[in-house]
Amino acid sequence: MMKTIRGKLLVYFMVFVILFQVTAISIYVSSNQLTNVYHDSFERYLLLNAISQKSNDMYTFTKSFVADPEAVEVSDYYALKKELESKKEQLPGHFRNAETIEIKNYNNLIETFIHECELTIGFVILNDIEQYTDHLREADHASGYIQTSTLEMIDVELTAYQSFYNDLQVRNKDFFLFIVFLFMSTLILAVFFVIWFSKGITRPLNQLSRAAKEVAAGDLAGDPVDIQSKDELKLLGDTFNHMRSNIDELVQEIKDQSELDRLLKEMELKHLQNQINPHFLFNTLNTVSKMAYLEDAHATSSLIDSVAMLLRHSLGDINKSVTLSEEVDVVKDYFHIQKLRFAERVQVSYDIDDTCLEGPIPRLTLQPLVENAFIHGIEEREEGGKITLHVSQTSDCVFVEVRDDGVGMEQVTITQILSLAKQDDDHVGHSTGIGLKNVIRRLQLFYQVEDVVDIHSKPGTGTTIRVKIPKHFKGDQACES
Repeated sequence: MMKTIRGKLLVYFMVFVILFQVTAISIYVSSNQLTNVYHDSFERYLLLNAISQKSNDMYTFTKSFVADPEAVEVSDYYALKKELESKKEQLPGHFRNAETIEIKNYNNLIETFIHECELTIGFVILNDIEQYTDHLREADHASGYIQTSTLEMIDVELTAYQSFYNDLQVRNKDFFLFIVFLFMSTLILAVFFVIWFSKGITRPLNQLSRAAKEVAAGDLAGDPVDIQSKDELKLLGDTFNHMRSNIDELVQEIKDQSELDRLLKEMELKHLQNQINPHFLFNTLNTVSKMAYLEDAHATSSLIDSVAMLLRHSLGDINKSVTLSEEVDVVKDYFHIQKLRFAERVQVSYDIDDTCLEGPIPRLTLQPLVENAFIHGIEEREEGGKITLHVSQTSDCVFVEVRDDGVGMEQVTITQILSLAKQDDDHVGHSTGIGLKNVIRRLQLFYQVEDVVDIHSKPGTGTTIRVKIPKHFKGDQACES
């Protein structure tokens, strides 16, 4: 299974992402633990301070109530009491060792203080001076004990916090060293991966570069490029090897063909002395086609048939008309020959209205147009192209379009063609010796219409040649598109 370069990059990227995610999560968990410890300690400080403050407020209220019961509201006392009891109930949740002697004594002090304050308030209401004086004194003692115990517990917490702070400092230093180590290791790992990955690309490219220089120097029989990676570079190396092998075979074939051409030129005089009658050649092609068919060489037989049909059509009287259907059949035979020649480089498509193929048209009109598209539009393009034959009709005209997506032409060239400007190379490359301007002129003379061909083209976008055939042509009349 081929591994793509993109896939490798994604894997490396995911490895680094996962590494950083794991590191980030680890740091977050550790930091969260420290935060929780600090938060718990801070909450204990606040709770102890709140208990101390509420007990002091409650004792102050009790003294005020003893001094002047009418000046304060008893409901305020109960609100203070409720708040103090609420704070007391929170002690087990904030102190893990809630069952220790210190916490139990602290709870008992708070309960005693609350109890003494309640007795003081009660005896004040009963106006028992001796009792509320004793209980106020006991409440004062309990409040003092609470303040003292609170300070002692806060001091214990501060001592523990000092140890926690020292641990925090050590951990921060460890975090710094860890981050430095992580940065250095990640940098080293990244450099390693970059060097390793770049070598996996540059080494095959260097091999291909050396091989390409050998080919450029004319060495087509060198050692094949051996690329071990299973990615696009492997495919590129195999393709290059195949291309070099094909070029070598083609060069040998050209050499052999050159030798054959030399021998043929030596025999040219004899050939001139014994020129073959074209009709004899046509009959001979038919015979060869039948023999190839009998020998199961159907593709060869089909090719010979197409050549024979094209030859027979070209042997007809150029000044006589044929039906549009016959011209279309000739184009199909020509397409068949060119498809075998160019293989996948040329795509051919038809879009033909069969109901409008019986009208007359000059012989050898469409085939030169199609051949012109091959020679000037498609043949020189390495990637090939597509040619489309489109036949449609309106009430007045039949329209024949030959489209290609080849190199196109400039507007000045189109103007010269349509104005029948003289060009020496008009017939160059055409198998029939009939060029584009020749076709246009014969159409104009045949239909007695000047506006018989439209050419639409731009460089790089292809060319469309549109022939407008009047269904009823008499004199100088034009078709409406």
